[in-house]
Amino acid sequence: MEDVKIGEILLPGDEETQDRREKQVRARFWPKLKRVAGYVPFSRDLVAAYYCALDPKTPTRVRGVLLAALAYFILPFDLLPDVFAVVGFTDDMAVFAAALKMIQGHIGDRHYQAADKALAADEEPAPAK
Repeated sequence: MEDVKIGEILLPGDEETQDRREKQVRARFWPKLKRVAGYVPFSRDLVAAYYCALDPKTPTRVRGVLLAALAYFILPFDLLPDVFAVVGFTDDMAVFAAALKMIQGHIGDRHYQAADKALAADEEPAPAK
C-alpha cells in the first residue's frame, strides 16, 4: 500500500463527511469487531480509537482522521479482504498505524480504560467522558 493512498484514506474531511463516517462507524464498528476480534492483534487500540473519535473533547481534525481509519476498518471490501484471517488485516493495520502516528498523544487513558471495559464485557459501554 502506497503512502499516498493511506494519506488519501486518512483525510479528515469536512463536517458532512465526518458526520457520515461517524454514523457508519457507530452502526458497523461493534458488529465487525465482534466477528473479527480473534484475528485483529490491535483490538484494544482500535476500540480506544473508537472512543477517542466519539469523544466531544477530541479536536475536530483528530476525530476526522480516526473516523476515516475506523471507516476503512469497517468497509466490507478493502485492498486485502479480511476473510484471509490475519493477513487480511494488514492493510487495516497499515492505515490504523498511520492514523495513530498522525494523531499521536490524543488517545488518552480514559479511552483505553473504556476500551478495556468494553473488551472485558464483550459489549459497547457508554462512551468515555
